[in-house]
Amino acid sequence: MKIDSLPLFSETSETFRKEMDRHLRWKSYRAGQEIINREDRNSDLLFVQKGRVRVLIYTLSGREVTLDDIEAGGFFGEMAAIDKAPRSATVVALEPSEIAFLSAEKFSDGLRKESLVALRIMQRMSSIIRHANERIVELSTLGANNRIHAEILRLARKQGVEKDGKIYISPIPVHSDIAARISTVRETVARTMGDLARQGIVTRENGALVVHDIKRLEQMVQDVRGDIP
Repeated sequence: MKIDSLPLFSETSETFRKEMDRHLRWKSYRAGQEIINREDRNSDLLFVQKGRVRVLIYTLSGREVTLDDIEAGGFFGEMAAIDKAPRSATVVALEPSEIAFLSAEKFSDGLRKESLVALRIMQRMSSIIRHANERIVELSTLGANNRIHAEILRLARKQGVEKDGKIYISPIPVHSDIAARISTVRETVARTMGDLARQGIVTRENGALVVHDIKRLEQMVQDVRGDIP
């Protein structure tokens, strides 16, 4: 069953997985192709079986704001699937991706039948709320350079690999992507990253951004936030 590649349904009963599998619809997307659009009225829950997608919104001036990147195994669209309201964000494929669709009706049926699925959905939504709270605090209280420090720290913790006391973030975060995440411009990111490099906190090595002193970076964030995100 293709559904077995979707972590949301792992450890559920085989009968339940077979039922859900029958109702999944699959579609392939090329890099850069839009999967859903903000204000769409459809309410399917979507799964990334292969590839990587980006959740984003556009300001009235047309500036792109990145909310999240979702890797293979993740899912999105749960808010519309629950409340049937229009989509709150646009999602595009960052690379060739295989996406599964599950109707809101079957999703609701699954929540009633499998408490483990309901728990995982609640955990995911709790994570989204916590992440949004962090962003709100940062946008309200931190300058752009401090938000960049916090974003690099967040990336180091989320996708960094530790080796010999250093944290390797690969691939190297693109300046425009960081800018879109923290509501600033690429030039500010480039300037701040240059400052971090001159201080010996980060370097670029073999296709990775290397954080040499994670403790110092944590302290820089803590000094302006009063805590560590």
